[in-house]
Amino acid sequence: MAGGIGLKLLTFKSAKGLRLGVKLADGILELPETPDEVMQGGNEVVTQLKNYLKGLDIGKCRLITEDALKFGPAVPAPGKIICIGLNYRKHAEETKAEIPQFPILFSKFSNAVAAHGEDILIPPVTKQVDYEAELVIVMGKRAKRVAKEDALDYVLGYTCGNDLSARDLQRRTSQWLLGKSCDGFSPLGPYLVTADEVEDPNSLEIACFVNGERKQGSNTGDMIFSCAELISYISQHMTLEPGDVIFTGTPEGVILGYPRESRVWLKDGDEVSVEIEKLGRLTNRLRHEV
Repeated sequence: MAGGIGLKLLTFKSAKGLRLGVKLADGILELPETPDEVMQGGNEVVTQLKNYLKGLDIGKCRLITEDALKFGPAVPAPGKIICIGLNYRKHAEETKAEIPQFPILFSKFSNAVAAHGEDILIPPVTKQVDYEAELVIVMGKRAKRVAKEDALDYVLGYTCGNDLSARDLQRRTSQWLLGKSCDGFSPLGPYLVTADEVEDPNSLEIACFVNGERKQGSNTGDMIFSCAELISYISQHMTLEPGDVIFTGTPEGVILGYPRESRVWLKDGDEVSVEIEKLGRLTNRLRHEV
């Protein structure tokens, strides 16, 4: 298996619909389970997958080269997309916001989900699209009023996310939703890396690149509220289900943090990549919607 005791899962498009694969040293192995079965089955299904892989003679299996795949979203149909605002100290400072006393929650919808390699369309209603590199938690067990000390036991895995934001729409009213939920504004991928592959989600290098130029660079250790604190806090107020995702916030370096005269918003043709230690590199190109 790839990279240690955990799994790097992915979805890809085929004539049979969206399929599930696992990244191995020599290529991608298609798995018999569907993406939905893994998301709904959570940690129990991951254990079954590991046992299945242990019994295989990988040398006799047909592997697919990654270049031959068209990726699907790492989490194709999350039940809930919960996002955390201003969760990195330096990001709060660059936007001149107060350090939050409680996690700031907002949501996105499934229309915003997109895949690694997918073009993201800039709708004509916005002229101020920004990037936000984020670590995304994927839930693996039902979580209701869980303690912070136990919270990470409920995690299926982690993936890279880009909380694309139309700042002019986001700031039109006091509610951020409009600027956050345009179609395709939540790409997820390329992999869903199971939790046992990530020793500490609050000690991961995270970066964002635009056309190859590094724009964000930080570590998840700069989070104000840790992954465990976020899961525990959210679960006090709403039940988290397998397959739900939590965008954990973005570090400093977003376009909104620049002086007004220095802001260059994302435009047609721009390639944006989110790279997180142990999780891979999520890349999308922006295109004007016509």
